[in-house]
Amino acid sequence: MSFNPTKKEFVENYGYTLDEMWYPRVTKIVEIKAKPALYRFYAKVDSFEAGERIKERSAVEGTLVHETVEDLLLGKKPVVQKSIRPSVEAFLTFIEKNNIEVEKEHIEFRLVNYEHRYAGTLDAVAKIGGKTGILDIKTSQEVYRDYNLQTAAYMAAMNGVIKGLDTRWILRIDQVRPCMRCGAVLRSKGGRDKVITDWKNPKMRNCPHEWGELEGRIELKEFPEWRDDFQAFLGAKKLWEWEYEEMLKDIGYL
Repeated sequence: MSFNPTKKEFVENYGYTLDEMWYPRVTKIVEIKAKPALYRFYAKVDSFEAGERIKERSAVEGTLVHETVEDLLLGKKPVVQKSIRPSVEAFLTFIEKNNIEVEKEHIEFRLVNYEHRYAGTLDAVAKIGGKTGILDIKTSQEVYRDYNLQTAAYMAAMNGVIKGLDTRWILRIDQVRPCMRCGAVLRSKGGRDKVITDWKNPKMRNCPHEWGELEGRIELKEFPEWRDDFQAFLGAKKLWEWEYEEMLKDIGYL
């Protein structure tokens, strides 16, 4: 979509219409925040256009993982494509080993915060270790702090909807080829290969890498304290409304 969306594009892609009212999407609001990791990514690729191609392809790959694991959580039997099989197998092993339970009625659940006027779609509500919380699934290289804004917005919207909502988790699904010599990993995403090492480790830095088989990696991080993050989200929302003030007035939101 263009950087200067039309009114129709804005309404369709930047929010949801619920009960005949339009609400901005959480994920679009948090895009207003600067993303240093993304800037470093663009600095390393050949051109802005090349970076956009990698991003678009990565998004397609991430969506495939998302849709597959969500179907599995719903009890369906999707065809798991070979390209993501290590990730999916690692995910299934992880949730079984950690006895993670999900509420099927809250998978891909559309939520709305009427007081602060925003909407979103959460991945799942889960029970882990006796606690109930928001479970957000990511396929990124790492767990970025920006995700706290998104999940805090979900927590605020669902806090009175689900009884006993205690916490929130980011579950990161990835797949890499580990070096058999030093422990570095080769990550392929969006058609781009990236070697991830600890450059403080001379063994990794000087290693003539010998890459092993592709394997899935799962990371689960909990962020129980969400209220300060929610205040930061509201700050981002205010800035987002300022950025799109003219359009938001035109569609009747402001």
